[in-house]
Amino acid sequence: MPASFDHTPSRWEKRAEQTLTRTRIFDLHSTYYYHPVRGTGRDFYVMHSPDWVNVVALTPERRMVLVRQFRFGIDDFSIEIPGGVMDHPGEDAVAAGLRELREETGYAGANARLLGRVHPNPAIMSNRCHLVLVEQCKRIAGPAWDADEEIEVTLASVDEVYEWARTGRITHSLVLDALLLLAPVWEKMRQQDPPPAHVN
Repeated sequence: MPASFDHTPSRWEKRAEQTLTRTRIFDLHSTYYYHPVRGTGRDFYVMHSPDWVNVVALTPERRMVLVRQFRFGIDDFSIEIPGGVMDHPGEDAVAAGLRELREETGYAGANARLLGRVHPNPAIMSNRCHLVLVEQCKRIAGPAWDADEEIEVTLASVDEVYEWARTGRITHSLVLDALLLLAPVWEKMRQQDPPPAHVN
């Protein structure tokens, strides 16, 4: 059983906020928080970005649609599931996921539903990432990439994807979140209806 500590953290009080800079993908704010017990306060930095959506897309053969692209933050390539920025606050996450799936990969599917929501980095970011599952995905068109996007689209079995996550070939934290939320759903799908054999 985990150790128990006799301490309840205080809820800091937000007193003031100012925008330091605005960029194409996020606004950086300086936010003054006051600690009600200690009677002290200080500025913290918070990135405000639109919500994101990431999509677990499965083909009729139960293979997962993956994207591989260059990521500037790590100066290297990353294997991920399709996803992107939601267009506006309050946009339906499932509709946004279907749009991003089609734009990045040219795939569309059915029985789309929300797996869950996560906070990408609550220490410094205010937004959420919505994780969507889409089944029966087929390629119906070419992708519609943004100006700076170059994406390799590939398929892999779900078991392969989990193995890549365990061995460090997939390192994107939001993809790992999606796989965590997918796990019980995938297990139930396999028990009720085993995936068809893949034919090359």
